[in-house]
Amino acid sequence: MLLECLHHSPRSTWAYAYDSRTIHLRLRTKRDDVETVYALAGDKYDWDAHYKELEMEKIASDHFFDYWEIGIRPEHKRFSYGFRLHAGDETVWMVESGIYHEQPMPPGGYYEFPYIHEVDIFQAPEWAKDAVFYQIMPDRFANGDPSNDPEGTAEWGGQPQTEGFFGGDLKGVLEHLDYLTELGINAIYFTPIFKSPSNHKYDTIDYMEIDPQFGTKEDLKKLVKACHERGIRVVLDAVFNHSGVLFGPFQDVVKNGENSKYKDWFHIHSFPVEVKENRANYDTFGFFGHMPKFNTANPQVKQYLLRVATHWLEEYELDGWRLDVANEIDHMFWREFRQAVKAINPEAYIIGEVWSDSTMWLLGDQFDSVMNYPFSDKALAYFESCYMDGYTFANEISRLLMRYPQQTNEVVFNLLCSHDTPRVLTRLGGDKRRLKQAVVFLLTYIGTPCIFYGDEIGLQGEGDPDCRKCMEWDPERQDTELLDFYKMLIALRKNNPVLRHGRFRFLMAEPGDCRIIYERLDEEKHFTVWINNTEEQSTLSHPMVTNDWKDALTEEAVETQDGIMNIELEPLGYRILYRNIAKK
Repeated sequence: MLLECLHHSPRSTWAYAYDSRTIHLRLRTKRDDVETVYALAGDKYDWDAHYKELEMEKIASDHFFDYWEIGIRPEHKRFSYGFRLHAGDETVWMVESGIYHEQPMPPGGYYEFPYIHEVDIFQAPEWAKDAVFYQIMPDRFANGDPSNDPEGTAEWGGQPQTEGFFGGDLKGVLEHLDYLTELGINAIYFTPIFKSPSNHKYDTIDYMEIDPQFGTKEDLKKLVKACHERGIRVVLDAVFNHSGVLFGPFQDVVKNGENSKYKDWFHIHSFPVEVKENRANYDTFGFFGHMPKFNTANPQVKQYLLRVATHWLEEYELDGWRLDVANEIDHMFWREFRQAVKAINPEAYIIGEVWSDSTMWLLGDQFDSVMNYPFSDKALAYFESCYMDGYTFANEISRLLMRYPQQTNEVVFNLLCSHDTPRVLTRLGGDKRRLKQAVVFLLTYIGTPCIFYGDEIGLQGEGDPDCRKCMEWDPERQDTELLDFYKMLIALRKNNPVLRHGRFRFLMAEPGDCRIIYERLDEEKHFTVWINNTEEQSTLSHPMVTNDWKDALTEEAVETQDGIMNIELEPLGYRILYRNIAKK
């Protein structure tokens, strides 16, 4: 065994409480280097009476490592533990004090999980596991009230520009809730709706007012009420990293300089505040001078922003916040934000915009979830061509899964595109077959899926602003066949809890082969998904010990032959199979 590759830590994603009774342990070994791993567990106060040897399961692999996992339910919510690893004739023991070729005397020197305290368990809202989100930019979804259109509003459906408006509003969304219900959506994420001079509203000038072009506070109340009556949750966008340059306190700094009572609300380097050669003498979002960055460590700023967050949740019964540029705000602010929000609504879903490894925000004291752009990057890199083979794709996805505890993976916010990226169909070269494969993966994968408005009817677009086109409401210009496909896949996910809560694992992913098979499994159902990411017709084969499989979309029986399942797939085709598991 290559002992240098062994890794475990008695904290974070390696040893954590999954629920009030269960502790998950993970161990890393060199890929294809270890045959079996056992967790050796006992109570440190009476080791012999509680001692157990439990075989761990290899749950994932990446390019370099295998990952092993087991769930343990200690009788007294605490235990000490170590690991025994086997490879051929070699056996080693791994405990906190080191790695040995003879078993060290327990429990001294062993790892320890002192106690499961429920208050320390990371718990995201249970409803987020069952949600299928739909992202809406209000200006681009539907115009329900032309009387509130901004001056110079362009004709609906025109080419979007960096500046300019199309007149979408909250009433427009309200008028199309039937459409969302028929699609199968049960949660909406709105980009910002608060007062701002731009079409995207990420440069807020008044956090306590809805932008008049979107309607009124009463319109929001009606919309949220109507959504809730249909079982649709509503999440708004909070822009707390920065304000707009026209935000009242910042304008006071512009006017009064060092004498402004708001000067410490921002990161000002010198006075007067100014922008020269596209660089401001104050901190900003990026290098955008019209977006001055908040000093969220300032007690007054913190109090103001937390009041904004709790006010809208309490007064409008919202279901959560999506947090813009979340990684550029201090962790102390987010800890207090979580406490304030959860005090108002314990079931509020908190989603951070972080584009990379987000572990430090997902330890139970800050966010429930993050926008999983690493997922979309890997998924689209695989589905846009056969440049990435199935082996590499499986390794990359497995590596992402090992970043976070299971309960985080169950609610991480998975997306294929957003208002900040090219449209998924454009990214996939306009090939609807490739889009369908990507959507199959999105909706049968672990986590909370989100669909960007219009993807389901074939909207295309390059990066901002082209990706922010108006929703197409003329059925003659919609891809209704694609729409029906989305409805079918969303219904499949909603009707089968295993696709929302079950274990995910790759079954086939070989080097040089662009075809993959993966599974979702729980105590009642077993799904397998077969994907032929090639331009040629192909037969995929895999051992299947039972002969009671059905096609999940047609309910046709699918038989095995001598314990082998052979599935014929069209070029860029897919098939979803399932079987019921007999309860013992």
